[in-house]
Amino acid sequence: MPHQGIGGRHAALARDEQKRAAAERAVAFVESGTVIGLGTGSTVRPLLDLLAARLASGALRHVLVVPTSEDTAQRCRVLGIPLVTLDEYPELALAIDGADEVAPHLDLIKGLGGALLREKLVAGAAQRFVVVADESKRVRRLGTRAPLPVEVAPFGWSALLPFFEKLGASPALRLAADGSPYITDGGHYIVDCRFERGIQDPAALARALARRTGVLEDGLFLRMAHVAVIAGPRGVRLLKR
Repeated sequence: MPHQGIGGRHAALARDEQKRAAAERAVAFVESGTVIGLGTGSTVRPLLDLLAARLASGALRHVLVVPTSEDTAQRCRVLGIPLVTLDEYPELALAIDGADEVAPHLDLIKGLGGALLREKLVAGAAQRFVVVADESKRVRRLGTRAPLPVEVAPFGWSALLPFFEKLGASPALRLAADGSPYITDGGHYIVDCRFERGIQDPAALARALARRTGVLEDGLFLRMAHVAVIAGPRGVRLLKR
């Protein structure tokens, strides 16, 4: 195992502290008697702990959660957070999730955690969508740091690669740790599309992807987030669309 230097440990600790500080601010958006959606990933995990503690103490009551992944669902079960489905509650008061990139006007890239289809369904069902991230996720142009995840049908997935290339991407099938294709909770594949100079026109790209048979969803969350809770070395701040 490679040795992690003191600087590396301090940086990791600082990021963890920032994520918890952002989670503390984000959980304040949750109100008693509501049904909310909760996302997936390392930014959301401390929020689950805080939500469970508030429910246990009685500071919050009668909050039901629609999870965006099996991982989040399992964590909620362990913490005693009551779960429901989007079929039972198709309209949500609030959704809280992380992001892989946050651009000006709060356009996002999401899906590196592999739950983009469910995350977009939940975010779209929410009256208010709050994003939680640290400063490192902020970009001037989407696609400059993170690839764009595209969830695709396993059948004939490789036939989509030339299409992605024509859109200016360098596509690669996401693989699991054992080298087999990564499988989403919905049983689909993910193709990660990298753009050398970022995504020039996210809205046009989203329209092109939506028209292609075999593409089930993309990780472009455009004009969906209402508030971003951004944590950095100087504290937490809110950005509004």
